[in-house]
Amino acid sequence: MFVFTVLCLTTNPAVGLAAPPQDMAALTIGARGDDVRLVQKLLADGGFYAGEIDGVFGPVTAKAVKEFQQSANLTVNGIIDKENFVYLERLAGEPSRYSRSLIMRASGYSAFDPGNGNRTYSGSLLRKGLVAVDPSVIPLGTRLYIKGYGYAIADDIGSAIKGNRIDLAFDSHREALNFGLQKVTVYVLD
Repeated sequence: MFVFTVLCLTTNPAVGLAAPPQDMAALTIGARGDDVRLVQKLLADGGFYAGEIDGVFGPVTAKAVKEFQQSANLTVNGIIDKENFVYLERLAGEPSRYSRSLIMRASGYSAFDPGNGNRTYSGSLLRKGLVAVDPSVIPLGTRLYIKGYGYAIADDIGSAIKGNRIDLAFDSHREALNFGLQKVTVYVLD
């Protein structure tokens, strides 16, 4: 099992990680629990996972792990072991490889805003790390890094999101309002 320290903040839990031990058990399809939840969150933060962070290592998590492994030039087997975990933890920084960058006008939104549902256009549970785009500018499913927001996946569309506009999902109405409307740099990842 991974060893980690969990720091609880009042509104947004953050997870601090220690180096995984030498005898750590590998995570694969069928695994459940907090270790899987952490891997799912790291994959989501890295733009590889748009599913629910539920602690269940199922086919969607396995697919995200394989995509991550391929992008990191690791053995593509869908299993998170010590080596994979170390690489996954390094995803927290800004991207070093991207195909293009765009200056976009960004707004914040949440599932708690009037008129919004709790699912994205692609069917994912609306949460931070998913964004609404104009698919003619950024195709759905594209992995992104947005300066000041973090890693994201283009998973939603919106009637007002046309051209160089992007709508960033947040976990609460207050966070979306606090973000307001601003210009951001969006990196389209390789």
